[in-house]
Amino acid sequence: MKQSVMNKLKLSGLLLFLAGSFALMGIITAEVLYPSGYTTFRSEISDLGATKPPNSLIYQPSASIFNVTMLLSGLMALMATFYQHKYFKKLLFSIPLSLFGLGLVGIGFFSGDKVPYHGIFSLLTFISGGVSAIMSFKIVSAPFKFIGIVFGAISLITWCAVVFTPNIIVPFIGLGGTERWLVYPIVLWITGLGGYLMNKQPKNLATIT
Repeated sequence: MKQSVMNKLKLSGLLLFLAGSFALMGIITAEVLYPSGYTTFRSEISDLGATKPPNSLIYQPSASIFNVTMLLSGLMALMATFYQHKYFKKLLFSIPLSLFGLGLVGIGFFSGDKVPYHGIFSLLTFISGGVSAIMSFKIVSAPFKFIGIVFGAISLITWCAVVFTPNIIVPFIGLGGTERWLVYPIVLWITGLGGYLMNKQPKNLATIT
């Protein structure tokens, strides 16, 4: 029984590692195949799927690559949440992580031209991703738990800056750059978490509080 739980925990780590890696490489691939005019300074990540209305623009194959990437990454995150919760049973971590996966699935289904659904799922992803990273201290040990706290804080602080004081950061790195400061810390953290869980030993896991 214990070995079965450990195998599922390692599977959870594998799924999280793949979700983060797949999301990052999918975004990069969609960017390089997008027509000229797309820049990381001005353009939002979700523009790869479809720009906001009115007059939304959808370019293939970038749109399909981005949408499928978000959908699959979200499904992998949801599956990983289920398996890791079997071991840790920490709702304060599992709930926001499951919402993060759900948000990615929603982004995959509802591209940028689908108002207001895309915005709702994007907001869910941003907030729950940052909270998940911070709350991961419940299941991991130092030094990685501090990385989760810092990366989650960076994401949430960036979101607050965009919403409440956009003139502080957006003029310097653009809307696209600001969004990447919000998203990429979570993508990097979840990839690292996957590696952490794949390589954790039972005797160490049992001592985590």
